[in-house]
Amino acid sequence: MADHRGGRGATLRREDFIHVLRAAADVVDDELVVVGSQAILGSVDDPPAELLRSTEVDVYPRSDPERAIEIDGAIGEGSRFHETYGYYAHGVGPETITAPAGWEQRLTKLAFPPIRRKGGAAITWCLSLPDLLLAKLAARRPHDLAFVEAALASGLADGDELERGVPLMPEHVREDVRVRLEGLLAKLERQN
Repeated sequence: MADHRGGRGATLRREDFIHVLRAAADVVDDELVVVGSQAILGSVDDPPAELLRSTEVDVYPRSDPERAIEIDGAIGEGSRFHETYGYYAHGVGPETITAPAGWEQRLTKLAFPPIRRKGGAAITWCLSLPDLLLAKLAARRPHDLAFVEAALASGLADGDELERGVPLMPEHVREDVRVRLEGLLAKLERQN
C-alpha cells in the first residue's frame, strides 16, 4: 500500500477524494455535502500536504442526511472499500459542524461522473474554505487549530476574511472563535 494511505501522517490525494465521493453518490443516489477537513479539496486545487492529513471524508446526503448511515455501512471505516483503498467516507450530518450562519449558501459545487450510475453527474457541495476554518476554530481540537494555522501560514486563508466571519458564528462559540483566531494571527505575526 502506498505511503499516502492509512496510518499516521497519511494524506488524501484529490483523486482519492473524488473516488470516495463518486462511490458515496452511488450508495445513496443523492447530492452530497462534505463538511470535514477534506472539504478543502473542493475549493483549493493543490493544498499543502499538512492540510490533507486525513484518510476520511466527512459527508452526508444533501436531501436526506439520515441516509449517511448507508454511506458508513458501504464505504465507511473498516469496510471492504476502506481495506482496499486505505481511505473511506464517514457518514455524518449537518449538525456535525458549528459553522457561520449562511454556510449552506456558500458551498462550493463539484460535479463528476458517477461510478456505476448511467447518465447524470455525481454532485458534491463542499464547505467553503473560510467557513471550514471557522468551524475548525469552533471545534477547538488541537489538530483543528493546527489545520487553521497551516492554512493561514500558507496564504490560503485571509485573516481579515475570517475575522469578518466571526460575527456569523453561533453566539455560544463566537467569543471563543474570536479569541482563538486572534491568538493564531498574533502567533503567525510574531513568526514573520
